[in-house]
Amino acid sequence: GLIPSGCPMTWLHLYARFLCAATLVLIAAGGMVTSTGSGLSVPDWPNSYGYFMFSFPLSSMVGGIFYEHGHRLIASSVGVLTIGMTVWLWRVDPRRWMRRLGVVALAAVMLQGLLGGITVLYFLPTAVSVSHAGLAEIFFCLTVCLALFTSAGWRQRGTTGSHTPVARHSTELTAVALATALPALVFAQILVGATMRHIGAGLAI
Repeated sequence: GLIPSGCPMTWLHLYARFLCAATLVLIAAGGMVTSTGSGLSVPDWPNSYGYFMFSFPLSSMVGGIFYEHGHRLIASSVGVLTIGMTVWLWRVDPRRWMRRLGVVALAAVMLQGLLGGITVLYFLPTAVSVSHAGLAEIFFCLTVCLALFTSAGWRQRGTTGSHTPVARHSTELTAVALATALPALVFAQILVGATMRHIGAGLAI
């Protein structure tokens, strides 16, 4: 069916962009937790020193607690925003694949929260910590896709029914192969970098 181009989809796109920006802030906050060695500054989960997460006193957010608990607050907020994004997609977007993409993003952020909790409860196991870092990048890419696919330009292109055929020449196929390989290599580099950080190998050389 045709994709609506009115106000609901415009606001949905703005919301998706906000979710994307909030996720970028979340990734930066998570990096600060690792960089400052604050991963176990709050030793319990999902509570924070016995407090419900959002009732933890701000006056106690000092030192490493500021980074770790702040990261949890931002992560929880992003989780709530993702729930809103998924519900909104199912209400106003007729594209079945987009609604499913919203569910995938929601599942990813829920798994991400669970991995974050496991890293605390099991004292920062390297495999879980690296998985947590890698999934963060995947979730960020999902939010970028949500923002792109809800944009007016993408929706208008989808309703025209016109597509430019891709020439099957060796040059174009090589470009496609390189464009596919590049994100895979970048993600592999992210995993290698996360492993290096979490095993403390930053100054091995």
